Amino acid sequence: MDARDADLKRELDATLQTRKELGAEYETELVDSFMEKVEQRFHDTADRHVRRQLAEQQMAAARGARPGPTARPGQGLGMSLGERFAFVAVSLVLAIPLCAIAAVNTGLSGLVVTWAGILGVNAVHASGGFSWLRRHRDKS
Repeated sequence: MDARDADLKRELDATLQTRKELGAEYETELVDSFMEKVEQRFHDTADRHVRRQLAEQQMAAARGARPGPTARPGQGLGMSLGERFAFVAVSLVLAIPLCAIAAVNTGLSGLVVTWAGILGVNAVHASGGFSWLRRHRDKS
């Protein structure tokens, strides 16, 4: 049990003991007082959490780290320029033999389908649709 939980438990015990001593006519005030303490504890915890997140983001920015899962749209979805360029370059290099195979075997329709697939894969990658890949990369 956390020390903060122990403090809150003591507050609850004190509130219940006070209710026994004062009677039911003060119950609303006692509950309101206890709930204010719980609410204040919640706000303090949330504030600490937000401050910690901001500090971590500032440290990451100061170190020049790439944005994490909290990246805003337009920030490259956590991918560096080199990673994005490499993906596009590899897809274009692979497009050459794929286009040759499609054109020889099926003609213009196969070529159109091949380029539609290449464009689709690049569009999904650019939009961040390969979230499983980002999660795998973030784990390692």
